[in-house]
Amino acid sequence: MRRFNTEGPVRLDDHYGIPPLDRIDWDHVLELIEDKRYFVLHAPRQTGKTSALKALAERLEAGGKHHCVYVNVEVGQSAREDAAAAIRAILSELALEARIGGDTALDAIWPNSLEQSGPHGALSNALAGWAAASSKPLVLLIDEIDALIGDTLLAVLRQLRSGYARRPKGFPQSVILCGVRDVRDYRIHSSAENAMVLGGSAFNISAESLRLGDFSQGEVEALLMQHTDETGQAWTDAAKAEVWEATRGQPWLVNALADEACFRNKAGRDRARPIGVEAIRDAREQLIERRVVHLDQLAHKLEEERVRRVIEPLLSGADQQAAVPADDLKYVRDLGLIAQHDPVAIANPIYQEVIPRDLTYTTQATITHDPAWYLDANGTLRIDHLLAGFQQFFRQHSEHWVERFQYKEAGPQLLLQAFLQRIVNDGGRIEREYGLGRMRTDLLVVWPLPDDGMEARTVIECKVLHGSLERTTSDGVEQTLAYMDRCAAHEGHLVVFDRTPDKPWDDKVFQCDESAGGRTVHVWGM
Repeated sequence: MRRFNTEGPVRLDDHYGIPPLDRIDWDHVLELIEDKRYFVLHAPRQTGKTSALKALAERLEAGGKHHCVYVNVEVGQSAREDAAAAIRAILSELALEARIGGDTALDAIWPNSLEQSGPHGALSNALAGWAAASSKPLVLLIDEIDALIGDTLLAVLRQLRSGYARRPKGFPQSVILCGVRDVRDYRIHSSAENAMVLGGSAFNISAESLRLGDFSQGEVEALLMQHTDETGQAWTDAAKAEVWEATRGQPWLVNALADEACFRNKAGRDRARPIGVEAIRDAREQLIERRVVHLDQLAHKLEEERVRRVIEPLLSGADQQAAVPADDLKYVRDLGLIAQHDPVAIANPIYQEVIPRDLTYTTQATITHDPAWYLDANGTLRIDHLLAGFQQFFRQHSEHWVERFQYKEAGPQLLLQAFLQRIVNDGGRIEREYGLGRMRTDLLVVWPLPDDGMEARTVIECKVLHGSLERTTSDGVEQTLAYMDRCAAHEGHLVVFDRTPDKPWDDKVFQCDESAGGRTVHVWGM
């Protein structure tokens, strides 16, 4: 039985999958190869790059006009900046891949190349000899190029560049470099030169940079329906829509949600039972709570300063005119953390939830408030009691807690979300909306009602005081009511954080109700 794939390249005999070559412009790629171009294919991790490269190699080899070999150069990463050890490992891996395909010519070439040319000429020497010995133009697909470090990466890029003029008889006709980022955007620190070298200067022969995109909504549905075709298990329309909305087509997330719902979840293994929207929401929560590798790697990137410079204004809702360095913006886009289009926004709702939850993970674990304090006798969540409790907690502890955050500008919003998450982990969920220029963070707390199987939906709008309290409150109430309408919420609260230095807490802390259009918004100052 085939399954949804969450580890390694897609094998269509074993996995449901969108044919990898359907996801790239095959005609354009073939044109670049025929024109003897060197180029880049890049995309965030776990989006199908390796699957596409392997499928491309098979298609080219089967076409009979080219001799095509794929190699993953990650084997050189452990050597770090020891170029000699790294080049030896890469050449050995390349010879192994060629041998698996029936080509043993490189076996006799590469050991001598190391002896004759050393680490800074061995790769160029070996590729020249191999290309000359091949009866067809050689096409080389190099995966995980950005796994290499410093002088090792420079050695590879510069040797590829040095042999470029000898193609196709004395060097590969075409080379495709594949990684998370475009090579021209690399900032490579050379220990030998004690300098920072731009990837674009070390590999200035790249004709083009292609990006492998996420799944379209149609591709998401086609993938899900492969499971139905093979097992008979149906998906509700709401479940299919939820997969798309939660992931926005990020390939690993799509597969992981579906695998969780259909295979890991015991109820989902009943093929007579359709997969519904609640199964997808439960799968989403399970992936986040288990801190699966994909999400953990993403969260690890949040520690980088250049990532913080992009993400922090989104979390705080800072003015959209805030200066974000263009290089940082492109870097975070290449990582897949933010969407590829403007305006700047987190790439999908799962990442949108993971980011604040990860940034406050230890905070959630160390907040001692008992969730039971905020439930009434029948198990309904009392949001007014919860916010009153947070207001007191914030007054007493905010300076200490906010200083512990790397993302201090978004500290108050993050602390509230940590407090809420700690409480709702026992039964509800939080949906979040935030972004550059919004000047607010929208939180929707969803809590099941024990008596009738329905759910209570409560909006909590967070704003930082800008200008007068009256104007901030007026704008906030209007925004809260609009968000309540959109979410079909039963209750609305506005939290106004006053970050004025040295202002007495008695002047910051208050609670009042504001009414508009026959509805009430509860306002909390802190």
